[in-house]
Amino acid sequence: MSAALAVWSVRVEPGKKASLTAQSDIRISVAALDAELKDQSARSSVKLTYVTPQSIDEDEDEEESLPPTTSTILCSLTPGKIEHAPLDLVINEDDEVEFEVIGKNVIYLSGNYITQPMDFPADEDDSDGDLNDTDYDSEVDTAELDEMEHDIEQDDSHRFEEIKTDDEKEAQRAEESSSKKRPRESDAGESGIGGEQKLSKKQLKKLNKKLKAENGEAVPGGGSKEEESKKDVTKGEKKEKDAKKEKKDEKKKSTENGAQKKKGELKETPGGLKMKDVKVGNGKAAKKGDLVSIRYIGKFMDGKVFDSNVKPKEKPLRFRLGRGEVIKGWDEGIVGMQTGGERLLIIPPNLGYGSRKQDGIPANSTLRFDCKLLAIK
Repeated sequence: MSAALAVWSVRVEPGKKASLTAQSDIRISVAALDAELKDQSARSSVKLTYVTPQSIDEDEDEEESLPPTTSTILCSLTPGKIEHAPLDLVINEDDEVEFEVIGKNVIYLSGNYITQPMDFPADEDDSDGDLNDTDYDSEVDTAELDEMEHDIEQDDSHRFEEIKTDDEKEAQRAEESSSKKRPRESDAGESGIGGEQKLSKKQLKKLNKKLKAENGEAVPGGGSKEEESKKDVTKGEKKEKDAKKEKKDEKKKSTENGAQKKKGELKETPGGLKMKDVKVGNGKAAKKGDLVSIRYIGKFMDGKVFDSNVKPKEKPLRFRLGRGEVIKGWDEGIVGMQTGGERLLIIPPNLGYGSRKQDGIPANSTLRFDCKLLAIK
């Protein structure tokens, strides 16, 4: 599975502890003061609390107790002097950490996901489909492999011929020549009993060389109908090879085009919306005014899920595209999707809920949505 890069950030307010359980490996690369300062001169520090690693002692009693923690200061920022600080801290998957600001100003911690899995719950009961049905990695068709192996065996079947000694070849040619009774013109006057031609060893060798020609040209005089028939078979096999090779090239080209179609790059609009086509659909493309049906998973940038409609018996979200029935990031981000396609949307606050606090969504939140377009009407 290829590594996916996505932005991660968390807002740490004074007096409030920001707890985090990493759902994927996260790299924290910078700490910066908020654009709006509550105190123009006071220093604010970021405090990190994490579980202290312990060795396991088998002799100790197995009693449940809270694991010990350790606290440290990541950085200290002062308005007008040091307003941001570079960091290089990796939070591993499933690690539990806690951030706290000691001071009066809000501090943002930012970085990126090192790996970013796409986790979709199963939805076997919903006939409209489910995000879990998506295959994000290319799979090899077993039927195609069998066909390839069959083609290889067919191609190799006429590569090898039975090897005979010179004496055996001469004897075989002499026997064929005797049975066909086709004397060479130069030796027409030399015949044995019953008019059957008798050839010397030298003459047999010359005849053998002519019959063994495999360069595609006509066999010189003296060749038998059997040899001519053999050449016709060879030409037919060559045509069959060319046809199979052409068929394989077409399949390879089609596979490459399909793989390229599935891949997408993370693009950003002037308004700050980031989009990536995880899978391109095969149906018609959505445009403003269309009634679309969507399944989605909404997450914060730290990976925590705040909303979804992919559980069993949940109905897809239906809305009229471009009519303001959903947030601006959706009205812009769903345009151009094809039926059956899947797209990642990273929506900044100005295209989401802005400074308004929603149920379970803090103000000024950057949101991530994994969307699948089920139908267009």
